[in-house]
Amino acid sequence: MPEFAKAVGQGPRQIGGCVWRAALGVVLFWTMAVPGAVARDRSREQAIRIVTQVQRADYEGDRAALKRLHGELEPFLANKEIAVRIAYWRGFALWRRAINGFNEATPAEELQEDLKQALDEFNQAAQRDRGFEEAKIGALSCAGLIGATLIQNNPARLQDPEVQGWWARVRQLTTEAQAIDAENPRLLWAMGPNVWHIPVERGGGPAKAIEMYEKGLEVIRRHKPGSNDPLEPSWGEPELLMSLAWSNLNRATPDPNAAERYARSALAIVPYWHYVRDILIPQIREAKVGQQAELVSSSRKLRSGRIELKQ
Repeated sequence: MPEFAKAVGQGPRQIGGCVWRAALGVVLFWTMAVPGAVARDRSREQAIRIVTQVQRADYEGDRAALKRLHGELEPFLANKEIAVRIAYWRGFALWRRAINGFNEATPAEELQEDLKQALDEFNQAAQRDRGFEEAKIGALSCAGLIGATLIQNNPARLQDPEVQGWWARVRQLTTEAQAIDAENPRLLWAMGPNVWHIPVERGGGPAKAIEMYEKGLEVIRRHKPGSNDPLEPSWGEPELLMSLAWSNLNRATPDPNAAERYARSALAIVPYWHYVRDILIPQIREAKVGQQAELVSSSRKLRSGRIELKQ
C-alpha cells in the first residue's frame, strides 16, 4: 500500500472512491450552477434591451412607451445582481416621461405623480448602493421639478413651506452628490435649471448655468465612460448640448446662431430627438428671423435719419 494511503488509513480502492465522489460533486455543482448563471445572463440581456428602448423613447418623446417600459422592468428587480440599476432605469423612465410632459401642457398633477414615483425609484437605488451618485442626480432633478410644478402658474407660492421643503431636498441631494463626484457631467446638467433661476448675487444666474453646462460638456468629452455596461448611466453629451442651445436662445442677449450650432450638434448624436428637432430648432429659426427683421428695421431707420446717434 502506498505510504500516503497508509498515512490516512485508506487503500487504493478507498482513494478511488473519494476521487469518484469528488468528481461527481463537481459535476453536480456545474449542473446546478451553470443553468443559474445562464438564466442571470439572459435576464441581464433582456433588461438591457428594455433600457435601450427607454432611452430611445425618451428622445422620441414617447410618453406612453416610457410608462409601459417602466412596468416591463419591474420583474428584473428580483435579480439581485442588477436590482439597483433596474430601480435607477425605472426612475429614469418616469423622470423623462415627466420632462417630456412639460412640452405637452400636461396637467401638473400628472407630472407630479410621475416625478414622485420616479423619486421613489431613485431613492430605492440610492439606499441599496450609497455610493451610486446617478440615483441622487435623478432624485435631485425630480425634487426640483416637483417644486417647479407647484409654482408654475402661481409664483406667489414660492415661499410656501411645501415648496421650500422641496428646495431644501434639492440642496441636500446636491450636496450628497457633489461629495461623490462634483464634476459628474450628468450632475452639472441636472443642477443647471436650478442654478439658472438662482439670483446672481447668490451665485446663480444664466451665465453660471451656461458655465456649468460647458464644464460638463468638456468633462464628458474628455473622459470615456469607466464601464461598457449599458446598465451603467453614461448619457449626457446630447443633453448638455441641448441645454446650451436652449440657454443661448433664452439668455438676456440671445445668440440664435450659437443656439443652432449646439442644437445641430445634439441632433448629430441623436437625430430622432423630438424636442430638439421639432420644438427647439423651430424656436431658434423664429428667433433668427425676428433678429434679422430687427436689424433690417434698425438699418432703415438709421438711413432715414430717425435714429439719433449718441455722441
